[in-house]
Amino acid sequence: MSTSPTPDSATDSATDSVTDATSTDRTTDRATNGATRDVTPTIEVRDLSVSYRQKGGYLDAVRDVSLTIMPGQTYGLVGESGSGKSTLALALMRYLAKNGEVRSGSISLGGDDLLAMSDRQLSEVWQKRVKLVPQNPLPSLNPSQRVGKQVQEGLVRGGKQEVLDLFESVGLADPLRVYTSYPHELSGGMQQRVMIALALGGEPELLVLDEPTTNLDVTTEATILDLISELIAERNTAVLYVSHSLGVVSKVCDRVAVLYAGELVEDAAVDELYDKPLHPYTQGLLDSVPRIGQDKSQVSLRPIPGQIPDLGDLPSGCVFTPRCPVAIDKCSEVHPGFYETGGRRSRCHRSNEIDEGGLEPRQPTDAAQTRAVRDVEQVLTLRDVEKNFAVGRSLFDTLRGKPVRQVHAVDGIDLTLHRGRTLGLVGESGSGKSTLARCVIGLYEASSGEMELLDMPLRRALDERDTEVLKHLQMVFQSSDEALNPYIRVGDALRRPFMRLAGLSRDDADERVAELLASVKLSAQYAARLPGELSGGEKQRVAIARAFASQPDVLLFDEAVSGLDVSVQAAILNLLGTLQEERDTAYLFISHDLSVVSYLADEVAVVYLGHLMEVGKTRQVLEPPYHPYTEALLSAIPLIDPNAKQQQIRLEGDVPSPLDIPSGCRFHTRCPRFIGDICVDKEPPWQEDEDGHRIYCHIPLGELKETQQRVFTFARPDTETQTQLNKQPDEEGVRG
Repeated sequence: MSTSPTPDSATDSATDSVTDATSTDRTTDRATNGATRDVTPTIEVRDLSVSYRQKGGYLDAVRDVSLTIMPGQTYGLVGESGSGKSTLALALMRYLAKNGEVRSGSISLGGDDLLAMSDRQLSEVWQKRVKLVPQNPLPSLNPSQRVGKQVQEGLVRGGKQEVLDLFESVGLADPLRVYTSYPHELSGGMQQRVMIALALGGEPELLVLDEPTTNLDVTTEATILDLISELIAERNTAVLYVSHSLGVVSKVCDRVAVLYAGELVEDAAVDELYDKPLHPYTQGLLDSVPRIGQDKSQVSLRPIPGQIPDLGDLPSGCVFTPRCPVAIDKCSEVHPGFYETGGRRSRCHRSNEIDEGGLEPRQPTDAAQTRAVRDVEQVLTLRDVEKNFAVGRSLFDTLRGKPVRQVHAVDGIDLTLHRGRTLGLVGESGSGKSTLARCVIGLYEASSGEMELLDMPLRRALDERDTEVLKHLQMVFQSSDEALNPYIRVGDALRRPFMRLAGLSRDDADERVAELLASVKLSAQYAARLPGELSGGEKQRVAIARAFASQPDVLLFDEAVSGLDVSVQAAILNLLGTLQEERDTAYLFISHDLSVVSYLADEVAVVYLGHLMEVGKTRQVLEPPYHPYTEALLSAIPLIDPNAKQQQIRLEGDVPSPLDIPSGCRFHTRCPRFIGDICVDKEPPWQEDEDGHRIYCHIPLGELKETQQRVFTFARPDTETQTQLNKQPDEEGVRG
C-alpha cells in the first residue's frame, strides 16, 4: 500500500486559511446577514485522514482533508464513486462502520471536539445537533409503524401537533393522512419529505444530505431541492450535500469540494468553480456532462480516461497523474500542495498556469462529425398500443361480484422509430415508459394495438416470435449486474447470441467476440473475465456489446446510463453515438435525465400516465410552444451552469393513480396552465405545426407560443450550450 507523501511548502498555510477561504463566498454573507461579526464555524475539519481496517492492515479512504462549513452554508461534495465522499460525510457524523477509523486530524462541531466525545455524548449529538437525510428513505423508516409515530419518537420534544406542523412545513399536502400512513403507502417524494421533516425537527446545526434526490423524478427532485433551500435559509442550518449530480450541486450549493481517490483536489465557491475550474479533474467532470441543447452529431463529450485507482495501490506523486491530460514529470514524482487564490484552493502543480490562461486542462477528444442525411426508413411502428394490468380482488369483493379493476399503464401509444435515429422517451415514474419498452421487447404482452418491425407484424408474446425477430430487436437494461450472469465469463456471454441467433460456429463466434469487444473499447482479454471483475462502466459496455451481437435494427435502452458516474456516462454516450453511426441502428432511449436525452435523441416523445403529451424533433421540444407538462419537466432540470436563468414551474401533487385516471385531459389535476371545464370534461385534440411538432392540449399552439417563454436563458449567450440550441439542424420528425 502506498501512502501520500507530505505536501510541499505550498500547503503549509492551507489549513490556516480554510476559514478565511469560505469568508469570501456568498454563503457567509447570507449566513451573517451581511454583518461583519465573527461566526463560529458549524463544522471545522483539519487534516482529516480516515482508514478502514483490512486483513493486511489499513486502507486510507480519506487523506489530509481540511474544510470549513459555516452556519447557513450549503457545501457540495462531489467526485466519482470511490472518491471517499460517503466516508468523509460519515466521519463528520462520527458514524463510520466498525472497521472505519479516524487515523489523524480533528473535527470540531460548533467549537466542540467531536472526536473526543463519548458514546453518550455522540448519542445526544445525533439526536439534536447533526442529522442525516439518506439517498433511499424507505429502509430508514420502520415498515410496521405508522409514519407519524416514528417522527414523534425522533423528536426531542413534541407531540402529534408538532409533527403535523413539521409535515406542513415540508410541503406535505395532507399532514394528517401522512401521520396515520405506513411508509409503503407514501410515494418516494413523500417519504423523502418525511425524512427531511425528521431531520429538521430538532433544529440541527449540521444537516448531511447523502444523494437525497437521486431516486426521484426530475419534477419531485426540483420541488425537494426548493424545499431544502427554503428550510435551510430559514433555520441558518449548515449543510454538507453529497452528490454525483453536478447540476444539482450547481443549483443548491454555495461552495463545492471536489474529492478524488480520497484527497481534496479543489475547493471553491460554486460560481467560480463551474466558471473556471483550476484542477484538471474538476474540468474533466464538467466536460463529461451533456448540456441542454448539445447534440451528439456536433459536440463530443470529453470523458476522463481510465478509472479511479485502487486505495491499496495509489500512484506516487499526484494521485490523478495516470488520467491527467496535462501531467508532467513532476506530477509523478512530487505530491502537489495547494495553489491558493481569492479564497479558493486547487491541489495541482499547474493550477497557476491554468489560472493565468496559459494551459487548457481539457481531456483530448475527437471532433464530432456532422452526420450524413439518411433515408428515414421506418424500422419500428407502434399503433394504438395499450397495456392493462388486472388488480387482484379480495375474497369479499369476489363474492360480491365486483368487477376486476384495470391499471391502464400504456394507453394508446403511436410512435415510429427510424433507421439510424434515436427517439427519447421521457416522463415521470409511473408514466408507462418502461412498460411500453417491455411490451415492444416481448417481456409484457400488449393488451391491444399493432406493432410492426421492418414492415412485418410483431407478435405480442415473446414465445410467438421467431429467431429472426429476436435478431433484429434487443434491449439494454438499467442494471448491468442483473443483466449479466455473475458465473458466466464475458466471452461466453457474448458468444451465445452469435451461435444461437447468427448460427456461427464456436471458432467464428470467438473471432466476432474479439471484434465486438473492440467496438465497445474493451480489449480481447476481457473475454476471460467474470462480471465481478469489471467496473460498472465496463459491465455496461459488455451489456451493450451483447445487445449489438446480433446486429439488431432496433435497440431499446431503459435508463441504461442513469446509475453511472458522469465520466463513465459520457464514455457510454459517445460510444452509443459512434455505434449508431457505424451500424445504422435505431434507438428507443428511455431516461429521466432530460439533459442526456436532449444530447442523444433526434426526436423526443413525452408521456404522462400512459399517454403521449408531445412528440417532436429535439430542437422543437426545447423551444416554445411546449406542452404544459413538458414545460414543467424542462423547468425542473438542474442545469450545470450556475449563471443560467431558468423558469420555475413546479407541479403540485403526485401523479394520479393509473387505476383512476382523471377525465378529460389526464394532466388537468396538476396543470399550471389549466383553462377551465373543457380540460376536465373533454379529451384534448392533437395539434400539429408545419414541421410535424405535435402537442396534445386544448390550448392552441399559437396561444401557447405567445404566452410561453424559453425555459432556459443563459448568462453568456455566446456559450457553446446556447450556440447548440440555435444551430441544431432540421431533421425528419416522428409520427405521434
